[in-house]
Amino acid sequence: MVVYLRLLRESLGFAMNALRNNKLRTILSLLGVTIGIFSIIAVLAAVDSLDKKIKSDMSSLDKNTMYLKRFSFGPSEIPRWKREQYPDVTYDEFQYLKNSVNGMNKSTYQLFTARQIIKYDKKTVSDVNVIPATHEFVEIEPMKFKSGRFFNESESNSGTTVIVLGYEIANSLFENADPIGKKIRLYGQKFTVIGVLEKQGQGTFGDSNDTAVCIPVNFMRNKFGDHNDSMTPIIIIKPDEGVDVDEFKGEVIQKLRNRRGLKIGQENNFFIDVLSGFTEMIDQIVGVMNGIGWAISGFSLLVGGFGVANIMFVSVKERTNLIGIQKSLGAKNRFILLQFLFEAIILCLIGGLIGLLLVWIIAFGLTKALDFEFVLSFGNILLGTGLAMLIGLVSGILPAISASKLDPVEAIRTGM
Repeated sequence: MVVYLRLLRESLGFAMNALRNNKLRTILSLLGVTIGIFSIIAVLAAVDSLDKKIKSDMSSLDKNTMYLKRFSFGPSEIPRWKREQYPDVTYDEFQYLKNSVNGMNKSTYQLFTARQIIKYDKKTVSDVNVIPATHEFVEIEPMKFKSGRFFNESESNSGTTVIVLGYEIANSLFENADPIGKKIRLYGQKFTVIGVLEKQGQGTFGDSNDTAVCIPVNFMRNKFGDHNDSMTPIIIIKPDEGVDVDEFKGEVIQKLRNRRGLKIGQENNFFIDVLSGFTEMIDQIVGVMNGIGWAISGFSLLVGGFGVANIMFVSVKERTNLIGIQKSLGAKNRFILLQFLFEAIILCLIGGLIGLLLVWIIAFGLTKALDFEFVLSFGNILLGTGLAMLIGLVSGILPAISASKLDPVEAIRTGM
């Protein structure tokens, strides 16, 4: 054991000598390893950070949550011209399904509508994401409140002019003042602020509750009617825990088909997507992105491996005389082989650690600059370190074998 520790120490010394004595050559050789490790770990860290953010944003949602609408979230085999003729889901259909489907925990009716401008006194906030929904919305997509509350069933059904503000909206309009009970103007009406949400941060897909407001959907229905091209309705359904998802989905489909008078053989004129299917699609995308990252970075690692092999062959040639002396003093082939192998691994490890350090610096800088957390996980650090050592092992094996097989007499004579 002591022999191997001594061998490792000597190999480290030779590696550091190579860096000191041949700085440019060594740096150029290790550049490929550094770039390769940096590329792979940077891609994996970025993808892991995005995956973590998506799952964090969706952690409050039940994976069995269903979205009923006239359009599809994902690719569809149905021609676009036919999909555009599908009718919107309606508030009456929402009420019908809510009261007739077995195993339904909660459901909400929501509208997607154009962004608006909100005013309070002389202050104005533009590009506000307005979320008109029924009172059940807060139970399906839980929200954390800084102050106040969400609107109740009575306010929702009557379309009362009450509003819940996102963190940034409240901060822009009221700064340090308490918004609860204040009147703001939206859609030409005065709304009473009843709640303010906690800061959420940047959303995965761009939107965030920080720049959104929630109002009762029946206010929009009363003001603009149920058939408005600028609004797209959706029914969100959360089944009871333990319910068979496929059976539940089948019942929802059958109830809506019966409600719309669709006959046997007629295709559905609506779409119903389950959140778990969306997360599976995201996992597939993450897998593809990781694969692309590995493929691109593999070329850098290949170049880096050749560079390290080249510097090791040069190192063997420069130390031929020393190898001959070591062998003449009784050093075994295995000792010489391990000496050069350790040296190659140490050189690649240095290049890999530089690559990891660059990833950490960039991730730290982006996390500070952007409202998004880039994570360099311990697993990725281990992976980068392991890859660097593997490259050193593979690229150093041939030079090490050639050094171990040198004849001591010829080696001494050649080196003189």
